Order: sequence, then C-alpha cells, then structure tokens
Amino acid sequence: MRIKPIMSLACLLVILFSFLSSESFAQNRTVGGRVTDQNGTGVPGVTVTVRGTTNSTQTAADGSYRISAPDNAVLVFTSVGYTSQEVNIGTKSTVDVSLASSANTMNEVVVIGYGSVRRRDVTGAVTTVTAKDFNKGVVVNPDQLLQGKVAGLQIVNSSGQPGSATIVKIRGNNSIRSGNTPLYVIDGIPLDGRYPRPGLITSGVGSTPDINPLNFINPYEIASIDVLKDASSAAIYGSRGANGVILITTKKGFAGTPRIDVGASYGISNPMRKIKTLSADEYRSALNTYSAAKSD
Repeated sequence: MRIKPIMSLACLLVILFSFLSSESFAQNRTVGGRVTDQNGTGVPGVTVTVRGTTNSTQTAADGSYRISAPDNAVLVFTSVGYTSQEVNIGTKSTVDVSLASSANTMNEVVVIGYGSVRRRDVTGAVTTVTAKDFNKGVVVNPDQLLQGKVAGLQIVNSSGQPGSATIVKIRGNNSIRSGNTPLYVIDGIPLDGRYPRPGLITSGVGSTPDINPLNFINPYEIASIDVLKDASSAAIYGSRGANGVILITTKKGFAGTPRIDVGASYGISNPMRKIKTLSADEYRSALNTYSAAKSD
C-alpha cells in the first residue's frame, strides 16, 4: 500500500527537477558587444570566457563578439599585451569593453624566425627597440636608428660617402677569415647579402666601395627592430645567423581612425672660404710677367 505514494513522490520530484532544469537552461541568452583599446580601435583575437565554465569565444577583426551566457554571469576578457578584465553582465545583452595596454613586457610576443614565443620564454639574448626609442634627428640609414641603443651592438660609419657601407657587429668579431656582418631579416624575408643596385662596369682603375644593404628602406617606415645576439636565438637561421640577426619590422596599415604622420627636418650650412684665383687675362699676364710662357 505504501509503494504507490513513494512512486508518486518520485514522479513529482522528477517533474520538478525537469522543470527547474528547463528554467535554468531557458535563462541562457546571447550576449554581444565590442572590445576596443584605449584609442577606440577594435581588438581582434581577444578571448571571451564565461567565468567558471569552458564556454569561450574570440573577437572578430573589428573586435565584435557573441557568446551564450546566463544572467549575472561574469565574462573574462583576456589578450596578449592587454590587462585582463572581468565584467558582470547582469541582465544586459550588450557589453562593450575597453582594454588597457599591459605594462608587463615579459608577456610580449617576440617573432623569431618562422615562429613566435613569449619574451619570458626566450632563453637567448633578445633586444627590441621600438619607434618611440629610435634616435631622433636627421637619419638617412636604418642602422643609425640603433646607434647607442643596444648593448653589445657596434655601429660605425667607416666612410663619409653618402650611402656607404656601415660596419655593424654584434658582440665583436665572430670570424677571422669570413665577414662579421649580421643577417638582416625584413618582415620575415632574409636578405641574401647583395646590394640594392645594379652591377657596375669597372674600368680596372680603382675599386667601387661597398654600400649599405639597407639603403632601400625608409628609416621612418620602420616600426621596430629586434636584435638576436646569441646562437640560441638565431639558430633558426642556421649558419647565416652566426654573426647575429637583426629583425626589421616595417609599419603596416591598421583599421580605425585615419592618421597622418609627418616628419620634417632642416639644416643650415655656412659658405666655405673662397680662394681667390686668377682670371684668364690675369693668368696670361702672369705667364708673361714671370716668363713662364712656353716658347716656340
């Protein structure tokens, strides 16, 4: 006689549990928004996660995202180079977030060869110089941007000729019979050591001095320069990186508000001291006066 009440109670509990479960699932809804930086530009690749769950997504190229989350859930926004942020969505369906740049350079991504690693995971010596740290003033060659900026990097102008080669050494001489010039890599493309000009026909008299292989790069179009100083950092390039590697990253376009950068410079030169010379008539007169004229 007691079996029926027990079964009825069990059925009631099952129905109640199903109702509560359906109510909890019904509270999940789609939350969307846009993730921007301090300048209002959309940040792509930001990971958006519902805290305490494995439910996550990433922002699109314009920084927008959409994710399913219950009421009063906490969304966690994380990205390399930015400080993570947590937002309680409450009952809102649109949540916009502005991320602040992280000052911790140990989490920066350093591009090495054909891959990238976090800076704190790099075992070798890597120095990064960005555009704000470059040498200011009239700069005609990209290597002048680094003079005095990197420990162990020696840059010497050996000639006053415009466009002449610059002596660049990383941690001194590494070879006795071979060259000591480091390998230059421009936006991931290694230079093959040739000069950016056509071959010249020599007359057999004298020689043509070497020129700087970086002359074809506008110094004001460089965003950053990475200097790989030792074997562990430059090993990806094989024997070409034996003298170190200098990675040059140029500026690229980006989405957002248009921006125009203008650079200007001027110089003042004093006229050289003029040497008084004889005119043609004075020269002929001097020849006759000093009996220097050639006789027939």
